[in-house]
Amino acid sequence: MSRNRIKTARRNDLIARWVITTGGIAIIASVILILVLVLEVALPLVLPSRARPMARLELPEETGDGDVMAVALDDYLETAALLTRDGRFVFLDVTQGTFMEERTLRPGAMERPEIVYVEQYGARRFSVLWDDGVASLYALPMAAKFDESGKRRIDHTVVTVAEMKPADELRIQTSALRVDEDKRITRVDLLENGRLRVEQKSVEEDLFGNVEEKTLEVFPRVENDHITVIALDGPGHQLYAGTRGGYLRRWNLDEPGEAIAADRVAASEDQSAITALAMVFGDVSVAVGDARGRYSTWFPVRVAERGRARILTRIHDLKAHDRAIRFIRACGRSKSLLSTGGGRSIHLDHMTSERHLFDVRTPANVVAVAMTTRENGLIALDANRTLSIWSVRNPHPEVSLKTLFGKVWYEDYEEPEYVWQSSASSDDFEPKLSLVPLVFGSVKGTFYAMLFAIPLALCGAIYTSQFTPFRIRGLIKSTVEIMAAIPSVVIGFLVALWLAPIVEQWVVSFLLMLGIMPVVSIVFILLWQPLRKYTFAKRVENGYEFLFMIPLVLLSAWAAYALGGLVETVLFKGDLKMWLYESAGERFDQRNSIIIAFGLGFAVIPIIFTMAEDALSNVPRSLKAASLALGASRWQTVWRIVLPSASPGIFAAMIIGFGRAIGETMIVLMATGNTPVMDWSLFNGMRTLSANIAVEIPEAPVGGSLYRVLFLSAVLLLVLTSVLNTVAEVVRQHLRKKYGLHG
Repeated sequence: MSRNRIKTARRNDLIARWVITTGGIAIIASVILILVLVLEVALPLVLPSRARPMARLELPEETGDGDVMAVALDDYLETAALLTRDGRFVFLDVTQGTFMEERTLRPGAMERPEIVYVEQYGARRFSVLWDDGVASLYALPMAAKFDESGKRRIDHTVVTVAEMKPADELRIQTSALRVDEDKRITRVDLLENGRLRVEQKSVEEDLFGNVEEKTLEVFPRVENDHITVIALDGPGHQLYAGTRGGYLRRWNLDEPGEAIAADRVAASEDQSAITALAMVFGDVSVAVGDARGRYSTWFPVRVAERGRARILTRIHDLKAHDRAIRFIRACGRSKSLLSTGGGRSIHLDHMTSERHLFDVRTPANVVAVAMTTRENGLIALDANRTLSIWSVRNPHPEVSLKTLFGKVWYEDYEEPEYVWQSSASSDDFEPKLSLVPLVFGSVKGTFYAMLFAIPLALCGAIYTSQFTPFRIRGLIKSTVEIMAAIPSVVIGFLVALWLAPIVEQWVVSFLLMLGIMPVVSIVFILLWQPLRKYTFAKRVENGYEFLFMIPLVLLSAWAAYALGGLVETVLFKGDLKMWLYESAGERFDQRNSIIIAFGLGFAVIPIIFTMAEDALSNVPRSLKAASLALGASRWQTVWRIVLPSASPGIFAAMIIGFGRAIGETMIVLMATGNTPVMDWSLFNGMRTLSANIAVEIPEAPVGGSLYRVLFLSAVLLLVLTSVLNTVAEVVRQHLRKKYGLHG
């Protein structure tokens, strides 16, 4: 060879080496970059919440010298509203610290009344008790309005929702007023003697259009309990009370004029007095604070021993205070709760995740506190009449390691569970974002698919590479490789719309076929042994055995079809699906794990078959020849020589097939019910990580908790497949060393 050719070849080799090296590095860098980009979106889930001081100002003279009973802040952190004891809403410009205007409540009253007590709840709603016994309910929208020039202005309108006079003059300590969808007004008074009074006012119209106003009064029995604090849900249908002896009580006010006692449970073992109550957003749970600073949430749970009855149960424990909790404020958008012990510290906690989000401190003891409806701002007034405002960054309070990977006790559930439920029709719905059902679904679907695919693919690879003639081998291998070119969406379409109805109709016959086919094959093998001495049998054994298996498969299918109806009638009372539901409480879904095993297995078989067949075919012929020369049969050679030698490649084929199955999207998306259940049953479906991303991502608000959790799911998939491939390579190299394979 000439020097020029050698020089050219070396130059080409060098170029090829650099191109291949550069391409490999680029691929690795691309994978790392993808992981970094996905992690960047998911990372805010674990970042801590924070409150940044925004303003601190002294109250202007226009607020007067009287007490401020409640505070509020608009969602743009520009306007603060103060409710004063003399019955005025005073509006301040937070950015300038100046007085803007005021709104006087009850301007038509003969004698100027004063406010005795204010309960603040929901989206800036104030239940006010006046010193003349009147209870009023006010709403403060603080909505943003824009003029023609586009300049924003906060509306200072105060809406009087309801007002109710007492039926008689009793000494009232606190009061709560509510209005439900039927315009029924419910008023609950806590009297100074620790007793309760409930008044309900409703307007009813008969068929002739006559309007009748009804007012009913009831005094709930409290036995020897001295009530210290009360809480009423939004519609006024559930009444909670805390007692001096540490008991938590509940009454049902659904029926007009009745207060049906539902619960009386001890809130603590040492019977510490309950000092604060508040309904959590959604009006299912109640937050409870006691004299020792302990802090928990409760909701009614159905108990099996009591039929359909529900009992108040302690569900979540939140970070305690160092003194008696003075008041609790529920946020109006999530299950977050503000609380203070009357000192200078204010806590923000999330009920379901049990996360302590942050603390803030005021210069003096806290008098009033509130959060914006968007939960982006916090306002507090202290005893020195100093108003403090913080901007809040709290985007994902409901997400924690526990809610993502642990059992959580959600409202209206009977016990802690792993739940994925990202949306509902109700505005007060709490998203449930456990990834455990999705990981379980991915593993379940992959397990059944591999259970179907591995035996077929490996047995096919062994038979094709070791027993069939060269011409037949090429035909089979090319056919199987063509299977890999079928789009997964086509496979999902076929198994969902064609195969699933067939399996549902003939499920018993199908299950019978899985048992009959091996039995028929074994019987055939036993009957074949006496025939092996004949010439025609030897010709058949020379790679054409599969021709006899085709009629056996058809025979097994026919036998299963013929016996299916009889077996279903005798064993399952003529209906397997009804029998499953009645005897095991299990539903039969048309798109179930059987369908997934076929669809996903069909997609995985070509990968496993091709890689395993290549590994088996690449075993040196000298090893097989030596084994046969020593008197071993073909099967003994395959079992003792070929399979161990090809085991690294076979193992790699199975792991790559596993990774392909666990990351599959379209087949599981189309062929399952996409129900995130945790059940190994063959007769129901699942929801996988990949299918969940495809289902949820179009509806996920950008930057929201669901959006970021979906990206976290993508990270899990990427990490899982990377770990699988790494394990496969490590085991493959170990097997190569064990069996003395090199190169």
